[in-house]
Formats: sequence, structure tokens, C-alpha cells
Amino acid sequence: MSKTKILFVLLFSSHYLLFAASASSPNATSFIEAECRATHYPSLCVQSLSAYSKTVQKSPKQLARAALSVGLSRAQSSSTFISKAALMRGLRPMERRAIDDCAANMAGAVDQLSLSVKELGRIGSEKLSWHQSNVESWIGAAMTFQQTCLDGFSSPAMAGDVKIAVMKRVLDCKQVTSNALVLIHRYAAAKRKHG
Repeated sequence: MSKTKILFVLLFSSHYLLFAASASSPNATSFIEAECRATHYPSLCVQSLSAYSKTVQKSPKQLARAALSVGLSRAQSSSTFISKAALMRGLRPMERRAIDDCAANMAGAVDQLSLSVKELGRIGSEKLSWHQSNVESWIGAAMTFQQTCLDGFSSPAMAGDVKIAVMKRVLDCKQVTSNALVLIHRYAAAKRKHG
């Protein structure tokens, strides 16, 4: 099977699973839409979180949890995709180095987001600022790992199917993570305001 066909199969199958898990719901609440307007990627925010409208209701806490869970899920999916892409035959040395580095960076992003998910549950307890700082620091670190992966494919010499497939996944992942960071900040601010 050619490199292009393998990439297509990997991309299609993983996007299908991702779509099935987070497909947009026609019953997405106006609350989610309103909160998503504050993010950097509002359309993506609504698309990725509308399936959680029944769980979220009008709760900033549940919205923040859903957003971070989606970010972690997409990071895990992207990490798996990139690890499989690294096994393809016919990669140029430059491509292989970039993919190997990206795989390591995405594994780092998954670790940081996993820590954030655990810590987010503690924001409702005492030491709000401490837990919020931890969550936001770890999410920021995850986004740095994601950007480092993207930087590895920035050279014009990296043009091709591998670059397109990897960058599409990682960029989506970074944007979802960015949205989660904003929603978590808003949740913590609301928690602080209302006690």
C-alpha cells in the first residue's frame, strides 16, 4: 500500500471516530454558544462541545470539564495517529525526524493535559488560585508541545501529504486546547465571583 493510501486510511478512520464522539448536536444550548464566543475559535468550540449540551446545561464547571476532556481526547487521538504515521515506509529522513519529534511532543502534550484533567476537579475546593494556576500552566505547556510539533513541519522542503495530514491534526488539537484554556479561566473567574 502506498504512503498516500496509508495516510488516507489513518486520517479517515481517526476522523470518523472523532466525529462520532463529538458530533454536533442540534440541541446545543445557547449557553454553550454564548460561552464559546469568548474563545479564539468559537465555531470549533461550539462544534466540539455541542454534543455535551445535556451534561453541561448552564454550568461553567461542566463546560470547562467537557472542553478539557475533548482537548485530551483529541491530543490522544493525534498522538496515536502520529505514532502510526512514523511507522510508514518511504519517509524521507527529514520527514522521519519531524514525525519522531512530533510524536514525542504530542506524548508530552497528552501528559500535561492528563494532569490538567485531574487538577481541574480540585478547583471547586479551597486554594482556588493555586489549582487554577496549575491547570492553566499545564495546558500552556501542552500547547507549547503542540506548537513545537507544528514548527518541525514549517520548512517549505517539508511539503507533501505527511506534512498536511500531521499539521491538520495537531493544529485542530491546539485550537481545541486553546478554547479549553479560555473556558477554564472563565469558570474559575465565575467561581471566584460567586464564592
